[in-house]
Amino acid sequence: MVLQQNAQVPIWGTSAPMQQVTIIASWNTKDTIRTISDNMGEWRAVLKTPKADLAAHTIRCNDLKISNVMLGEVWLCSGQSNMEWNVNRGILNGEQEAAAATYPYIRICRVPLRASNTPQNLVDVKWESCTPESMRATSAVGFFFARSLYKELNVPIGIISSAWGGTPAEVWIPEEFFTPDMLKNAVTETNNWRPNKPAKAYNQMIHPLVPFTLAGVIWYQGESNRVWAAHYDNLMKVLIGSWRKLFGNAKLPFYFVQIAPFNYAQNKDTYAAELREAQQKTADELANTGMVVVSDLVDDVRNIHPINKQDVGARLSKFALAEVYGKDVKDYKSPTFRSMTVRSDRALITFNNPTARLICTGSKIEGFVIAGADGVFVPADAKIVGNQIEVWAKGIEKPTQVRYCFDDTTCGNLKTEAGLPVAPFRSK
Repeated sequence: MVLQQNAQVPIWGTSAPMQQVTIIASWNTKDTIRTISDNMGEWRAVLKTPKADLAAHTIRCNDLKISNVMLGEVWLCSGQSNMEWNVNRGILNGEQEAAAATYPYIRICRVPLRASNTPQNLVDVKWESCTPESMRATSAVGFFFARSLYKELNVPIGIISSAWGGTPAEVWIPEEFFTPDMLKNAVTETNNWRPNKPAKAYNQMIHPLVPFTLAGVIWYQGESNRVWAAHYDNLMKVLIGSWRKLFGNAKLPFYFVQIAPFNYAQNKDTYAAELREAQQKTADELANTGMVVVSDLVDDVRNIHPINKQDVGARLSKFALAEVYGKDVKDYKSPTFRSMTVRSDRALITFNNPTARLICTGSKIEGFVIAGADGVFVPADAKIVGNQIEVWAKGIEKPTQVRYCFDDTTCGNLKTEAGLPVAPFRSK
């Protein structure tokens, strides 16, 4: 087990009704905590944890002894299959990564795939040290995130993997936070292999963890909501807000991955683009959130699960290192659209994160389209002008709109010098 360092950590359990519970932690044996269970036998107390070290601690609760407790940083990893999948699912260099995954100070807790119609208080989980065997069974993104944090922070890292492939965001939101409009617009596709009703995954896979103290959350989800992209920004704001409230931290860091280009084929070609736009809006408008762009990590747009999970985890970790841990991490944010100005027949695109130097990784910039007064888009030429992009096309005398990679599949080839892709966008 890993407990969050330098924190007031809730600890809870059950006993006989109205029984005194005495709690002693090995890091401070003089600070004995006593509480009394209620008439249902439930009790809760708070442990004060010190700064992290590399020692194995113990906690005693009456006659129960919890051994091998570490103090460090605890992160929850959630979402759908791109977060759930482990290295056995065709991950880049998966077997080599697993064989080298002996990290005694990284601890892994995997929540089973279970759904419930009502909130549950118990879940069958265990904490394991990171070994090749335990790593093979856990979230690849979660592991690579934890590994990056551990190498930079040199403190124990705990990851709780609670993710389920194919799930829409609605199933991860507590029922009491749904408004009538949210229920009306909820994704409720019928299937037999994953939960499809609001709150069902939350009830069994998140609720039993509340109010375990977390350093933050990483999230990789959205593919199952793409057809309903218009509602996704609001869904995510409610999901993040509800988790922050229930875990007792109004500023709980929440970093997520923008869905990757993929050929959905059967749908119109901007559903995924609109979902990515909604994700960007969440990151722009909600404090203590951040979004990593992974369009450059796609090697096959026919594979909805990009095999490079190493860089996904590393990019998420850079957000945490910069914003949670105060490390000097340069250029950890992808450039995002800020504004468009028109000069004669050319559109000049300005980005947020303007200090990042832009480069093109191909012979010419790809992914831009432009429209004039008629609103009809045509492929566009583009060039880098300082840290801006100039866009134009023959026959467009006065541009009104510009788009970059704003469809399901286009990956683009604009990056920062640090290797981060420019986020897809439409100017309006």
